[in-house]
Amino acid sequence: MTDVVHLAPVRGRARIEILDILRGIAILSIFYMNIPFQAQSVFSFFADVRLVGWTPADRIVWAGTQIFLDGTQRCLLEFLFGAGMMVLTAKAMEPDGPVAIADLYYRRTMWLLAFGLFDIFIILWPGDILATYALAAMFLFPFRKLGPKTLTALGLAFALFVAIGGVGQYAERAALIEKVRVVEAKQAAGQPLVETDRDVLKKWRTASDALRVTPEVRKNIERERKAHQGGLADYAGFYWSTWQHYFIGKGLLFLTVVEAFFAMLIGVALWKWGVIQGQRSALFYAVLALLAYGFGITARAIGVSEVFAFAPIPRTIWATSELARLATGLGHLALINLVFKAAIGRAILAPFRAAGRVAFSLYFLEQIIGLHILFSPYGVNLWARFGWAGMAGVATAVILLVLLIANIWTRYFAMGPMEWAWRSLAYLEPQPFRKRQGTDQPG
Repeated sequence: MTDVVHLAPVRGRARIEILDILRGIAILSIFYMNIPFQAQSVFSFFADVRLVGWTPADRIVWAGTQIFLDGTQRCLLEFLFGAGMMVLTAKAMEPDGPVAIADLYYRRTMWLLAFGLFDIFIILWPGDILATYALAAMFLFPFRKLGPKTLTALGLAFALFVAIGGVGQYAERAALIEKVRVVEAKQAAGQPLVETDRDVLKKWRTASDALRVTPEVRKNIERERKAHQGGLADYAGFYWSTWQHYFIGKGLLFLTVVEAFFAMLIGVALWKWGVIQGQRSALFYAVLALLAYGFGITARAIGVSEVFAFAPIPRTIWATSELARLATGLGHLALINLVFKAAIGRAILAPFRAAGRVAFSLYFLEQIIGLHILFSPYGVNLWARFGWAGMAGVATAVILLVLLIANIWTRYFAMGPMEWAWRSLAYLEPQPFRKRQGTDQPG
């Protein structure tokens, strides 16, 4: 006799409130990282962050964003994706768990990939994370039964790989600087240069050019400008070509999928330890936040100071970048859980619960506001008008607006429109959309 399992989304009081709050904070805060890629010349700030604006306020905002936010909200979402996989597949944890769970998981993941491609090619967002997470999630399901220690060890593998490569890069750059000093001393003494000396100077010029606005960079900046002065075809073509060039041509899609997959493994481990869903003590979260921030923020602050040199010096952040990203993301997770332990903390965090419940829809809404209303040639067209501080101010205004929308929406609807579409497609039947009056349950 075949067991029949009823599959349905987690709803109402069965939802874990802290997961919604974490998701809401992450999906809102990620807009601080996304807005520069919508509001400014990407090729300009990749060449030199000062070109976007370098007032005292700009410096503080840029540094603060790099230390506290860069990649860490993405990290939180990756942890949550791993935890979400455990929630979704709970009935498949037994040896004879129904195949229907795996079927649902992979169907849901493939639809997520479709939504990601929609985000890239229709919404025009080359920085999409949905397709990345879907591709990473394709490989995640078989790891759900591993123990948390094994999962953590595997999850740190990519960070270790980055660290090893970064140490090598650091040593190579330090050796190059020493060789340049020797060659420059030979030049000052009037001694003839040999082929190896000329190779050293060529490598040094290449390293220095990476920090300058070269003719190629100027060409790309002009291409950006034309895209923001033309119509929809020029605008869309620029973003499509940018995604294809970097994510396919330069292999960035592969790297982001790898990054996401290994962070998701850590998310699964955090779920199994009861860390991510708030099952540990306040003291545990306080210590965890202190330790995680202690390493992550310190490493990132050193990295920012290295950028402020604006010279091709060796940088420790090459080695510490991924470990510091994971540590700072873990620090955020611990701090939010710690705040949630207190009644006043729960009151402060309460508005973010609504954002977490409609996070999928808010992610699209943020891109629509940025790409098609504020900074497009057919919208308000505020492109290239703000420095780092100004962009952070605009991002804050947008975040407050969508947070308000989320809280109003969830009073009347059980889920956001994108959540409804995704779940209906995944479960092969339309899901309840509106709430029953006077309850938190779908009607």
